[in-house]
Amino acid sequence: MRLLLVEDDPILGNGVEAGLKQAGFTVDWTQDGKSAQLALETTQYELVVLDLGLPRLPGMDLLRWLRARGSDLPVLVLTARDAIPDRIHGLEAGADDYLVKPFALGELVARIRALLRRAHGRSVDSIRYGNLELIPDSLSVQRGTDTIALSRRECAILTHLLEHRGTAISRARLEENLYGWDEEVESNAVEVHIHNLRRKLGAGLIRTIRGVGYLIPREPA
Repeated sequence: MRLLLVEDDPILGNGVEAGLKQAGFTVDWTQDGKSAQLALETTQYELVVLDLGLPRLPGMDLLRWLRARGSDLPVLVLTARDAIPDRIHGLEAGADDYLVKPFALGELVARIRALLRRAHGRSVDSIRYGNLELIPDSLSVQRGTDTIALSRRECAILTHLLEHRGTAISRARLEENLYGWDEEVESNAVEVHIHNLRRKLGAGLIRTIRGVGYLIPREPA
């Protein structure tokens, strides 16, 4: 899951970025509204974590701009403004959730996971497919009584393919989902992760659609 973090406080931003990466997310971090606007125009994200007190373009203006474009991208607002009218104003402007500073990183991660579940029409964090249950929070798949450990990027690929089952996802799109701006992408990284997933979960789970990408069928065989 690739997230955009928009936070101008370098200490808080560093801490949140590190914590979200530790939780298994790919994170791009911008420190002003204009840079965030450019990132949103050029990169596909699953969710935005947005501070309101930003230089160059205030967070509320960025939120209005995003919604005016017709985007339904989930937005979680971080702010020091804890008055109820401020929260109402943010929610009415298009925010999906609101977290007041200071906050616990664990709560932020839990709220992000809840918004992502809602965006993908799920009520629980795990994803069931046939006899498999993917548990992203623990980077594992449960198959009967067996627990199969996944790497962070194997889990991210499997999550993305399961959430878009029935649709072929290109290698470029998977790379974009896996790697942030400061991470180098090896030329065959996606193929290696797909190979490992097939080895762990069965060769027939992920299909290669030649010239298009990778696909998990809508219904298990």
